[in-house]
Amino acid sequence: MYLIYLLLKVVCANALMTGSLPTLVQWFRRARSGAAAVEFALILPAFLAIMFGIVVFGSYLAVVHGVQQLAAEAARASVAGLSETERSAPANSYVTANAGSYALIDPSHLAINAATSASDANVFTVTVRYDASGMFIYSLPSFVPSPPSTVVRAAAIPRGGY
Repeated sequence: MYLIYLLLKVVCANALMTGSLPTLVQWFRRARSGAAAVEFALILPAFLAIMFGIVVFGSYLAVVHGVQQLAAEAARASVAGLSETERSAPANSYVTANAGSYALIDPSHLAINAATSASDANVFTVTVRYDASGMFIYSLPSFVPSPPSTVVRAAAIPRGGY
């Protein structure tokens, strides 16, 4: 950096003494030795933001998809029961047994609510809540906006399974 300063100081002083300021402008136009470094320095922040955004939101969407799949499959498993207790047990056990098969989901951060819908007594709803605040994406630099740390997905199935 200091060398660039000295070079500019010498060139500017020479141009001012000789009265050839237009030649100084022409010299800057022809100088291409640091163009790649300057372009790289200008593009790098945008490139890193895009790459971190892909990693952060790709990981988050994988977790959202996994939680949705757990809720949907648990709702399908609950069809076997007749009463609310008989329907809740298979739904809870499905989520507990299969949560470990998703790479980015920590089973200890899952909460399951399997119950009859409050708005329709003929619909059984399984809601899976996942606290994602412990994921690695929340420890990355914050120049990319972070997604919400709680994922809530639900699946509903009518009584009788149709």
